[in-house]
Amino acid sequence: MTAPRIDIDLDLVAHNTRALVDQLAPKGIRVTGVSKAALGSADVVEAMLRGGATGIGDSRIENVTRLRAARVPAPLTLIRSPMLSQVSRVVRDADTSLNTEAVVLAALSAAAVDQGTTHDVVLMVELGDLREGVAVEDVVDLAQAMSALPGLCLTGLGTNLACRSGVVPDQSKMDDLSRLVEQVEDRVGRPMTIVTGGNSANLDWALATDDVGRIDELRLGEAILLGTEPLHRRALDGLRTDAFTLFAEVIEVKSKPGKSWGDTAQSAFGHVDQPGRPGLVRQAILALGRQDVDPDGLTLALGMAVLGASSDHLVVDVGDHDVTVGQELAFQLDYSALVRAMTSPFVGKVTHRVAPVLATPA
Repeated sequence: MTAPRIDIDLDLVAHNTRALVDQLAPKGIRVTGVSKAALGSADVVEAMLRGGATGIGDSRIENVTRLRAARVPAPLTLIRSPMLSQVSRVVRDADTSLNTEAVVLAALSAAAVDQGTTHDVVLMVELGDLREGVAVEDVVDLAQAMSALPGLCLTGLGTNLACRSGVVPDQSKMDDLSRLVEQVEDRVGRPMTIVTGGNSANLDWALATDDVGRIDELRLGEAILLGTEPLHRRALDGLRTDAFTLFAEVIEVKSKPGKSWGDTAQSAFGHVDQPGRPGLVRQAILALGRQDVDPDGLTLALGMAVLGASSDHLVVDVGDHDVTVGQELAFQLDYSALVRAMTSPFVGKVTHRVAPVLATPA
């Protein structure tokens, strides 16, 4: 079998989705599965839906288009504000998009009218993480203005925290969002049907609180795919962390000094050589590099450690393990490593499942 590759256990993806759906359902919160870290894989999406996700979100319209072509039997949401250059495609392929800019909303309106359809919109609110979002004091006015645009339907509000600045989505932040929902409803005169409180970082709050307010949806990617939460990268109770496994092939095994020699400057990726250690290290080189994966996000078997990486070589201290040329080593991945590996055209993707994949277009 080709290497490097990611083996994806779709039954574990479905298991993690079901565990989260079951934990959040008593709180009145539904799950939208986020497929962006899996490159919009139809197989992974099928597993999320099998596990009880009620919709699918992705940040790339290319992935949404591919899922639409696969006839995914669930609502599709573009979870990044649309590019102006792509509004026609967004209206055609996404049921809903998350938005922050009046000029984009106007373009979506024109595209929807041109296509004779209605496009659903969720306005995103800035609550402190300083990524996307409308300022709190501007939300109600923008909601009222966009409600008058033909071809668009304001269905709700949302926010995103912990992605850029690590701001925790706590009770105070979620209460702020709930209050804004009520203010928007008073102004536009109808209820919001989607209040999307955030991503996998919201799970600590959602599972502990006795008051979810108006929050009725979370957009979950990392928790489903890797079984971890983003705030502390802690494994979540009842979830599996091994749905994705990266395999890479060994191309050299030698004992070498633990410390480089000669004058040193920056490495190919701007790093400065670390002090190293005395004695010899039994190291393996694998046909895998920074072009394929984030090496800082890889975990090996006990007794092995990643020493460094260039664009296409990964150097591993294999310790006392009996490793030979041609052998494959298995790695677990964090979110950063998964995103890059799934995106790399040099990393194969192999899925294992019980249920058939979603139908592909004729």
